[in-house]
Amino acid sequence: MNGAAPEAVVIGASAGALEALSAILPALPAAFKLPIIVVVHIPPDKSSVLAELFNAKCALKVVEAEDKEPLMAGTVYFAPPDYHLLVEADKSLALSSDEAVLFSRPSIDVLFESAADAYGPALVGIILTGANQDGAAGLKAVADAGGITLVQNPNEAFQDAMPQAAIDAVPNALMLSLSSITSFLQKV
Repeated sequence: MNGAAPEAVVIGASAGALEALSAILPALPAAFKLPIIVVVHIPPDKSSVLAELFNAKCALKVVEAEDKEPLMAGTVYFAPPDYHLLVEADKSLALSSDEAVLFSRPSIDVLFESAADAYGPALVGIILTGANQDGAAGLKAVADAGGITLVQNPNEAFQDAMPQAAIDAVPNALMLSLSSITSFLQKV
């Protein structure tokens, strides 16, 4: 641990995200006190049902992020399709239609890098299953800011490329099973 009490959690996932997030988010209690900001790679032409789906099975409030929305404790925010999701210095959310990063918009790197700037060592960054390298640079930004870095064990991931790239970028990240990531979050 880095000594700073966590103030926010960012999660990035791609292929296999639904199953991975379903192991974590519904297990968190209604009293969970941090905002959780999530980027899942979704095709830009599809509407996302992630917020609706998880709101139905989580004790926490789950919403699709809106521009200029202040982050609230105990709420899960999903990036909307075809927008980058950023955390501003004042701990509010911003949406951007800037160029895709690693073919992705929303980009995990964009979220993690902006959240690392806003929260510094008080950020928990988590990379889950996925089939590309998005998230590796972002997790490194979290580590460089002194935050806590967790990565789903690539051997257990539906797609191991994204967690493996994150571990390659941040070799001292905690490599955990989904149940261990859930246990970690339940204790913050």
